[in-house]
Amino acid sequence: MNNITFGQYVPGKSWIYKLDPRTKILLTIALIVLIFLIPDLIWMASALLVFVVILISTRIPILKIIKSIKGVIFLLLFTVLLQLIYTKSSTIDPTPLYTFQMQIGLWQLLILIGLLVFYFIIKRFIPLKITLFLILFAIGFIVLWKNPFVDTNSSFSWTWNFNMKWADFNFDVYKSGLEKSGFIFIRIILMISITQLLTLTTMSTDINNGLEWILSPLKLIKVPVGVFAMLISLTLRFIPTLLTESRKIMQAQASRGVDFNEGSLKDKVNQIISLLIPMFVISFKRADELSNAMEARGYIIGGKRTKIDLLKFRFLDFLAIFVVVAMFVAVILHMVGVF
Repeated sequence: MNNITFGQYVPGKSWIYKLDPRTKILLTIALIVLIFLIPDLIWMASALLVFVVILISTRIPILKIIKSIKGVIFLLLFTVLLQLIYTKSSTIDPTPLYTFQMQIGLWQLLILIGLLVFYFIIKRFIPLKITLFLILFAIGFIVLWKNPFVDTNSSFSWTWNFNMKWADFNFDVYKSGLEKSGFIFIRIILMISITQLLTLTTMSTDINNGLEWILSPLKLIKVPVGVFAMLISLTLRFIPTLLTESRKIMQAQASRGVDFNEGSLKDKVNQIISLLIPMFVISFKRADELSNAMEARGYIIGGKRTKIDLLKFRFLDFLAIFVVVAMFVAVILHMVGVF
């Protein structure tokens, strides 16, 4: 939970904070669409480079973005591995870049189980769990690739073979597989980072006002746009609040001897219940306090509302829109083969 930063607002004074919230919401949607239009790895890598430059110019703490990516690191690894495994030879890419000659046997299986047990035992005592997992994953791969239990020493007249081998198999890595893996990897990172950049630089009230303006045409068909926008705004606002409360509850439970990393399945279910029940109580309490506060300030569901800060497009907004439109044009021209 400490790695989840979605919904948090980080105050700042860079150019991105001066953009109209409507501009930021529209450009976020447009950039996500643009990511899905990019056809190849080189352009996707270029988009990542452009995003890094933009991120540096906004002076947003990069660790905030990295924390949001850490939450999906296992999804990224799983996706990359699937692409490498299932991308086979074709007429365009008939020869693998490299072939890993792998073996699986009793000793390799025991080592893999040992690495897994070691990870679950030691991960409670170190802060860098992701790094530890990657190191152990690399060791497991090397054990399957470079068999440590078969050796032939020419200085002796005998050889030893302690490996109880079950099967040999080849792991072929193709150029197309690497390209697809990198392509999907960068796409997921960009999607998460762009969305995170919106929530980090825009207050929930501004998101609410921007969404209400963007969805205002739906009022013609009697859709309660104001209520819908308020619902989304409050949801984004209370994600970090509830995460903070859950962290406090877990620390309070830990001080009473509850360990969420150990125990049988029954114990884990009881531990989760001990976390969920206070969370529901706190959520209802927060909702009641919020409703009282909104009522005290004269909020009426469906009523006409006025705003202190009026939204207004400025030169910087038009410049940002122009840049994104230029990026769209460049990608579309590349797709049709102009360059």
